[in-house]
Order: sequence, then structure tokens, then C-alpha cells
Amino acid sequence: VQLQASGGGLVQYGGSLRLSCAASGRIASINDMGWYRQAPGKQRELVAAITSGGIPNYADSVKGRFTISRDNAKNTVSLQMNNLKPEDTAVYYCYARVRVISYSTGDYWGQGTQVTVSS
Repeated sequence: VQLQASGGGLVQYGGSLRLSCAASGRIASINDMGWYRQAPGKQRELVAAITSGGIPNYADSVKGRFTISRDNAKNTVSLQMNNLKPEDTAVYYCYARVRVISYSTGDYWGQGTQVTVSS
């Protein structure tokens, strides 16, 4: 199973970015999908997650600004980030809890995409 993330970049304070992540491989089903981020010198933290039924969960710091969505048919998850702030600067990682065909369920991670917000 592989997760390919895209959409990071440099944006000014108050701007927007959209991150996308596609899972591929021997996928039987995907449970939760979501995004974590890690800023320099800080621990990785959950940004947003979404269940297979479409129920989202957000970190308090991004509520009202970020929106997570997924397409179960395409095995993709997206994160629309609006009103970005310098403190959102981090490497963003997508993840998925995947039940692999003829195997067990495990957590898989994308390669990380840099988001930089200038003040």
C-alpha cells in the first residue's frame, strides 16, 4: 500500500492551500484517513481525520479554517486549508488505516508535503 500526497507550497498569511492524498495497492477497505503535521522542533500532531462514514474530527487550532473530505471510491483524502497562519507551517503527512487484501489492517503514511505560511 502506498500513499501519495500533493498540494503543499508557500502561501501568504490568510491564503489557502489544498492538500490531496491518494492511496493505492492491495486495498480491501480503508477505515480512518487523515492528516498530521510536524513543525520543526515539535512533535507530530493530528490536524484532521475522517471516518469511512464521513465523520470529521479536527484539532482545535484548525477548526473553522480547515475542511477534510474523502472519496471512498477513489481512496483519496483532501484537506482544504483556508485563512492560513504562520503557525500552520509544517510538514503535513497523510495517513490511512488500511485493511490489506489477504493481510491485516495497518496504518500507512504518505511521504510528507511542506506547507509554509509567510507573515
